Amino acid sequence: MFRNYNFKKYDIFLILIVIALVSFGIKAIGSATQINSDGSTYVRNKQLFGFIVTFALMIIISLIDYHFIGKFYWLIYAFNIILLIAVLFLGVKVKGAVRWINIAGIQLQPSELSKIMMVIFLAKYIDKNKEKINNLLFLIKLGILVIIPTLLIYKQPDLSTSLVLLVILVVLLFVAGISYKYVLIALAIAVPLFFGTVWYMQQPDTVFSDHQVERVMSFLYPEKYDTMQTDNSIQAIGSGQLNGKGWYKGTINKYNYLPEPQTDFIFSVIGEEAGFIGCSIVLLLLLFLIIKCLWIAKDSIDLFGMLIISGFVAIISFQTFVNVGVTTGLIPNTGIPLPFISYGLSSLMSNMIGIGVILNISLHRKTTYY
Repeated sequence: MFRNYNFKKYDIFLILIVIALVSFGIKAIGSATQINSDGSTYVRNKQLFGFIVTFALMIIISLIDYHFIGKFYWLIYAFNIILLIAVLFLGVKVKGAVRWINIAGIQLQPSELSKIMMVIFLAKYIDKNKEKINNLLFLIKLGILVIIPTLLIYKQPDLSTSLVLLVILVVLLFVAGISYKYVLIALAIAVPLFFGTVWYMQQPDTVFSDHQVERVMSFLYPEKYDTMQTDNSIQAIGSGQLNGKGWYKGTINKYNYLPEPQTDFIFSVIGEEAGFIGCSIVLLLLLFLIIKCLWIAKDSIDLFGMLIISGFVAIISFQTFVNVGVTTGLIPNTGIPLPFISYGLSSLMSNMIGIGVILNISLHRKTTYY
């Protein structure tokens, strides 16, 4: 479980990037939920406390051999499914969605933890069956194992997070060396299916919920649908110009024109109050985080470690693209947190666990660098 590590390989730079991102996020959350001029809000302080706790958790996990964690991959998968099923029966309804459960007085969002649990499970499962990566029966079995939690998350409803699990699967299969034959077959199915789904959503009486259909239609036909949320978000980002209006001085955010400014639209708050420079700093920090993780993956001693990091990078990259894409009007409106920046203790815990595992992988890597 614990080993005598060479702590010269402990990646301090990765930790500093995470601290910088979360610090920026806490500042933005304080501004997004401001009650008074100094931003001393309950939500900001709760996120700060959550960071302190999850940072300690990250350090502890970083000292546990990731191969030891991998031994429990089926248990991790089962625990994931149990939590997601518990949401259906014991979930707390917030703003029309049932995504949270209360455990010992703590409100937890299992779908957020599901992402990192599925990364560990899939990485180990694929690693143990790497010789079957191009076996059709194995791929079908793998697909079923991913579809189960995906559908459970979709029923909450949480379409964006369920898509994250599919992205993780695709990335891990690609990294594991799946044949391009299957890649081409998948594209041949996915592209027509995508356009067919868009067409189907425009028909009456679809299986999709009204708000899901409206979000897609408002993106395709903005002149016919209410696009106030997206318009306000773009206006907030643009109004910040180069340097921003200053923290706690964003008028669009201050007068509640942004929906969920501390979570889904946190990037809009940063754009208005920290300007183009603030937005660039956040995106560069996330880019540095991704590059640093991929650099560690390059020197990983085995496929298991490489797949874990690749899955985590897939989560960070996809969520960043979707969150920023929504706030800038590039893609349809959907709720997904900006990693390490948006408010949400479950999301923060999931990300910090991921960093902890990656730090342990870095302790096993082939080379020492700073």
